Amino acid sequence: MQLCSAIGTRRRLLFCVATLSILLFLLHCFLLLNSSNSTSSPTASEEPSVSNTTAVEIVDRINIDNNYSSCESSEPPVLKVYMYDLPPEFHFGLLGWKGRRRNQTWPDVADAGRVPSYPGGLNLQHSAEYWLTLDLLLSNSPGRACRPGRGGAALRVSDPGLADVVFVPFFASVSYNRHSGLRGKGEAGRDGALQRELVRFLRGREEWRRRGGRDHVVVAHHPNSMLEARRKLGPAVFVLADFGRYPAEIANLDKDVVAPYMHVVASVGEESKPFEGRPILVYFQGAIYRKDNGIIRQQLYQLLRDKKDVHFTYGSARGNGIRRAGQGMASSRFCLSIAGDTPSSNRLFDAIASHCVPVVVSDDIELPFEDVLDYSEFAVFVRAADAVREGFLLDLLRGISREEWTGMWRKLRSVAHHFEYRFPSREGDAVQMIWEAVARKLPPLRFKINKERRFLRNYR
Repeated sequence: MQLCSAIGTRRRLLFCVATLSILLFLLHCFLLLNSSNSTSSPTASEEPSVSNTTAVEIVDRINIDNNYSSCESSEPPVLKVYMYDLPPEFHFGLLGWKGRRRNQTWPDVADAGRVPSYPGGLNLQHSAEYWLTLDLLLSNSPGRACRPGRGGAALRVSDPGLADVVFVPFFASVSYNRHSGLRGKGEAGRDGALQRELVRFLRGREEWRRRGGRDHVVVAHHPNSMLEARRKLGPAVFVLADFGRYPAEIANLDKDVVAPYMHVVASVGEESKPFEGRPILVYFQGAIYRKDNGIIRQQLYQLLRDKKDVHFTYGSARGNGIRRAGQGMASSRFCLSIAGDTPSSNRLFDAIASHCVPVVVSDDIELPFEDVLDYSEFAVFVRAADAVREGFLLDLLRGISREEWTGMWRKLRSVAHHFEYRFPSREGDAVQMIWEAVARKLPPLRFKINKERRFLRNYR
């Protein structure tokens, strides 16, 4: 009996120990689970506030994440851009576009077949405004950042508070060509009226008043465009062909961007002819009698027109003029880019597209992207005073060896894509290069703005 009693006591003790162990184990699991939950789920006092974040900001951040975080190889944009939703009469309406829906502001650029075309011929050379606007419209389309060879320098955002710059989508060159008092084919004088309306609109916007318009980007690539508005919008970042018709206090390299002309001859691409396939030494075809700096064209014409291996003649875009010029440049070693009515000329960019080494005769020219491109590697520069000296220019060019020319030709082939306007834009093309050039203007601009705001709080 004593033995049985001892065995029973021992069993009860073992049962109690086992039960206690199970309870301790369960308690440990509960504590671990509770600790994990408390770490991953903030308390009410730790939850992020939504009251200080607008719905627009949330959408913009989602767009940025969708476009630039979903692809391992993609990079964030260098520039976030807010674009005004100006009525179509300021942009695509000037091209004859009308929306299919009531009050439709923009064409559906996701469908390339519905993108309004730009006027052809020489009009194309000043079309930068068109390509930049299209790029912004497409920039936050789903999957844009993941496409092969994508462009991605700029991203359109819906909230100006998130933007680095504000883009003004006014097709100033088209407006001048079609509706100025001098050249208008339709409603003459409409160009001036649009400029006045634009100035009133911008000066009434909080975005303009916030920084005096200095973070706004205005494209006025045609030298005669924005004649009425340019002084009133002078604080903005202008995208121009050159500074020939602007006073220095309105347009200068400190704040503005020089953009390439769009070439009008066909790009030679992989069919580029080497030294032996270019029998013409020097090529120029275009308007010879010009105003202002363009007087040098007449002087060079008199010097070069009868020289061996030189093609220097008058030409126009009529008939097959552009096609013939393209063929001639693609068969020439050197192509003259001479100052015209202003320091710049489209022939520089036609030469680049033809892989014909440019010979620039323009003392006051400013070149696109020269802060990142060394033009001396693929172009020859001659001072105007030297170019008109008897024999100087031809002796200089004939003295360039085959090996030296070939090195410049190879460099031309490697940089030509920087001067191509495309839609959709591609990495490193003219559209992306312009956005990157605008981005490089921002640090000194922010420095100046912040410096001016030092005493703003005390002297309101």
